[in-house]
Amino acid sequence: MTTLITVLVVLVFAALLYVFYRMQKRHAKFSTRVYTALAAGIVFGGALQLIFGVENEVITQSMDWISIVGNGYVSFLQMLIMPLVFVSIVAAFTKMKVSEKLGKISATVLTTLLATTAISALIGIGVTIAFGLQGAEFTQGAAETARISELATRQETVEGLSIPQQILSFIPKNIFADLAGTRATSTIAVVIFAAFVGVAYLGIKRKAPKEASFFADMIDSLYRIVMRIVTLVLRLTPYGVFALMTNVMATSDFDAILNLGKFVLASYLALFAVMIVHFLILIGVKVSPIDYLKKTFPVLSFAFTSRSSAGALPLNIETQTKALGVDEATANFAASFGLSIGQNGCAGVYPAMLATIVAPAAGMDVFSIQFILLLVAIVTISSFGVAGVGGGATFASLIVLGSMNLPVAIVGLVISVEPLIDMARTAVNVSGSMVAGIVTSARINDLDRDVIKDEAKVVDVNA
Repeated sequence: MTTLITVLVVLVFAALLYVFYRMQKRHAKFSTRVYTALAAGIVFGGALQLIFGVENEVITQSMDWISIVGNGYVSFLQMLIMPLVFVSIVAAFTKMKVSEKLGKISATVLTTLLATTAISALIGIGVTIAFGLQGAEFTQGAAETARISELATRQETVEGLSIPQQILSFIPKNIFADLAGTRATSTIAVVIFAAFVGVAYLGIKRKAPKEASFFADMIDSLYRIVMRIVTLVLRLTPYGVFALMTNVMATSDFDAILNLGKFVLASYLALFAVMIVHFLILIGVKVSPIDYLKKTFPVLSFAFTSRSSAGALPLNIETQTKALGVDEATANFAASFGLSIGQNGCAGVYPAMLATIVAPAAGMDVFSIQFILLLVAIVTISSFGVAGVGGGATFASLIVLGSMNLPVAIVGLVISVEPLIDMARTAVNVSGSMVAGIVTSARINDLDRDVIKDEAKVVDVNA
């Protein structure tokens, strides 16, 4: 009987996928299909949980099949990450009309990412105190106990690493290994190597323009091929979003969410406050937050459902260049750097909140200026090299808590609500990188403001 019901659930899921296919054939707008998929996933997944419950075998078996679509889509995007990061950074150098802008672009992108991360940490501290969560204790069940045990092992990989040693780990020793993603810091290592290749290109361009021109043409061709693959994969976005949101809604433990409701509410309020900061920054460079939200909703909704900043990278770059008017060089820098540096949600808000919650148990005064400044500084520095895939927030939290000699068990105690919070964290991460791109492009006077205002300028994956 269970097998029969599972088959029926999967058939309904397949029928809904066919609806999205028909919408595409009728040339429905990409954003419309993404919105519809998001809403359908919430309704369908929520209905499955209400009917069967989280622990039901029907849910387990159905999600195995449904995950082929959702996780398969994320895997396709992750397949593109390393080649896209490498080609994007090198292309940023070859596409740069004036090489003198290189320093201004990289400095502005990094400054914006790190400054917003520092502000995010302050917001995380403030919201935690405002909700009275400092010193709070959470229930420890079987899942939490297992998670804490796992974290103890993982803590050993970062325990004892000083800040200089962490920085040293960013430097690529074997670029082929890093292109294969064998380390937690592989992405930033590829960024560094690509930057070296780009700088070398600029040097050759002055001394041997013919060879430099050939290299630029080769990179341009490779970039176009990779971006074409990106377009093909992005056509699957509505299907992926629908499957991912269905999975989240069907498998979330609503009872646990209610038990940790105060922490979840505080987390979402803090992340919403960070988005407000993003809007204020946009207003500062004369960009309408409303226009920004309209143009970025597809990529933010994907980041929200997939919980992968890395998976959202292709859509991030496409959105910046085609919908927000950011120049290609800056968009490539901002999206790629934002993947591993200064993630506002995972590396900013979350570690700061957890540290503030457990600090009183370690005898620290969370109201002292010394504690606040130290925590903000450690969070900002530790935001380098945070992987843009699932688990990045855990890695960042372990580093921050370990650096301040605070217990790491808190990371395991909130495991039941981790997926729910991680969705919003990831969306904030991606938004932070796009804001850095807009700010930087505006600073070098390469921001095409007409594109932002033009409602027809959206990410088009049907071309």
